This record gives sequence, C-alpha cells and structure tokens, in this order.
Amino acid sequence: MRDRTCEILGDLIAFPTLSSDSNQALIAYVAGLLEECGAKVDITSSPCGTKANLFATLGPEVDGGILLSGHSDVVPVTDQVWSSDPFVMEERDGRLYGRGTCDMKGFIAACLAMAPTYAAQVRARPMHFAFTYDEEIGCFGAQRLAADLKLRGVTPGVTIIGEPTEMRVIEGHKGCYEYSTHFHGLEGHGSAPDLGVNAVEYAVRYVAELLQLKQRLRGLAPAGSRFEPPWTTVNVGAIRGGVAHNVIASKAQVDWEMRPVTARDADFVKNALRQLCDEELLPAMRRTHPEASITLETIGEVAGLEPVAENEARQIMLELTGANGADLVAFGTEAGIFQALGTDVVVCGPGSIAQAHKADEYLALDQLEQCLTVLQRLGRHL
Repeated sequence: MRDRTCEILGDLIAFPTLSSDSNQALIAYVAGLLEECGAKVDITSSPCGTKANLFATLGPEVDGGILLSGHSDVVPVTDQVWSSDPFVMEERDGRLYGRGTCDMKGFIAACLAMAPTYAAQVRARPMHFAFTYDEEIGCFGAQRLAADLKLRGVTPGVTIIGEPTEMRVIEGHKGCYEYSTHFHGLEGHGSAPDLGVNAVEYAVRYVAELLQLKQRLRGLAPAGSRFEPPWTTVNVGAIRGGVAHNVIASKAQVDWEMRPVTARDADFVKNALRQLCDEELLPAMRRTHPEASITLETIGEVAGLEPVAENEARQIMLELTGANGADLVAFGTEAGIFQALGTDVVVCGPGSIAQAHKADEYLALDQLEQCLTVLQRLGRHL
C-alpha cells in the first residue's frame, strides 16, 4: 500500500496547483482513480470557472457516513531556494520532498490508495471524499462545497480533515478573519493640512483602536480556554498610504486579521470598529470632505473548529490512533466550515505543520505509514 500511495503522491505533486492557478487537471486525475473503484463522483466549478471541487461517494447515497477531506491547492515557491524541483517528488533519507507533500497531498494520496479497499468494505454507511480548491487563500472551495452539500441535503456523520498534525487528533482551532480597511480622504498641500483630509492620519487612529481591542481581548478569554494564547488575537499586518512628504494623503489601507476563540469575540471587535468609524472618524472626515469614506473589505472569514463534548469523529480517531486525548492547534483549517453543516469533525493527518509552506517541504515516510495504518483501521467503521 505504501508503494501505491507514493506513486499517487508523485503524480499529485507533479500538478502545480498553486492557489493562483487552476487545479482542474489534478481533479480530473483524482476523479479517474475514484471512478475506477466505483465511486460516484461530482465535480463543481468555482465561480471563475478555472478551479473545481470534487465530492465522491462509495456506497449508498444516504445521509451520514464518513468523509475524508483535503485541499488540493498549494502555496507558491517564489523566492524559495529548493534542493530539488519542488514539483517533482524526490525521496531522500526517509523523506518525500516536494511542494504539497506535507500540506496536504500526502493525505489525499493515502485516501486515494485506500479507495479500492473501502469500495470492498462499504455496506450501509457510505465513505465520502472531498477535495477542495483555494484553502490557502481563504477556504473558498470548502465554503462552496458546504453550500452545495447543504442544498443536496448531504451531511456526513463524521469528517476527518487530513491537515498535517503528525497524526495527532485535533478537536479545535481558532477562526481566521482577514480584512483590509480602506480610507478615502482629500489630497492637498502639506502646508495647509486643514484644507484636506489626511487618510493616513485616520488610518492611524483606526490602528490605535485595533491595538486597544487587542489588549481588551486578553481579559475576555473563556474560563479554562485550552488555546495558546487562550484569548482572541489581533494582528496589524500592513499600513499603506501617501505619496510624498509634502502631500496630504488621500488614500490609506490597513491590512489586519483576528483569530477569534468565539464568534462573540469577532462580533465585539467588528462592532467596536464600526462604532468608531460611524461616530468619530467619518463625521470628522466629512466635515471637510463630504465624499470621504471608510470601507471594510472582507478578505476571508473562516470559522474556527469548536471543541464539543460529544464528537463521534474524535471518538473514532482516538480509538484508531491509540491516543489518550485530543489537542488544539494554532493554525486554521476547513474544519469549522464542515462543523457548521452539522457533522462531527476532527483534524488528523500525516506530517508536521513545521514543514509546511517552506522550501524543501517534506513528508516523512514513517508519518505516511502511520496514516495508512489508521486509514486501514477506519474501514471497519464502514
């Protein structure tokens, strides 16, 4: 089984499915493998028409079942120095090198290698496969897939997201909300500041509020929070604006994110910023320039995975891995999107997040073997 998995993984790595490019060739390849073992395969295109999700089912088309899910896109290799071609998988010293080996084509390859076995094992409980686009830039494919499944009335009972966790069972992670706030003022000569509206100055006041909220959120951490840090975080990633020392800046932009522990914290931050803009910043800007504006652009709002008391996915994966308990992680995944559908979710896959997104990304062969062992055990739940 390992050799077949490595063969498939090599094929997957050869598809350079950067988030900026199409993943359709990879999806067609995956569809062919699943159809060979009798799966019913549905492919849905992205709104732009250049990318696609795949959802496939072995067994009866009924509610429930087990879903194995992963994203097909990978991050760029630009400005990274690799020891070998990142899109040609290479085995060295017990490791498989290539872009996406760890994050997360290794898991996808293992699922595809196991598909013929599952086809023989499946009975009343179906096995589903979901492979999505654009996880790396906002989980847009998973959001589209979740909407499609909801329309079809399909809710898997258990979902396993195979992100690299070193095969630890993960039951929770924070959300990731990313925004760009745009300020439009009125340019003018720097010697007459009262005749213009300096967008940079208002952006700075906005950032000051973000920093105050950042500190206030520390005191709102839920009792017993297991996250690290236990509170919702805020980060200001970039401030852009202005053209010269002596010109009043007419435009500015603040790029920022928050990682909410709860949806309540996200609402708290957005409401506070909305109040600041509506009651203080905009009235001040428009006294000089009635057409001044502040616009919040949502880059992506990806829900977190909330730990819950009853979770069949956690129960199954703890049994299969032999772990004593489930953990939480700092990085985000598509898991919260599936949880919102009503399915029990965990994140568990081969490799370490420490190798993801780096030059010479690799997946250790022993991690791949652990994954295959767990997936083989999973067959009994069909």
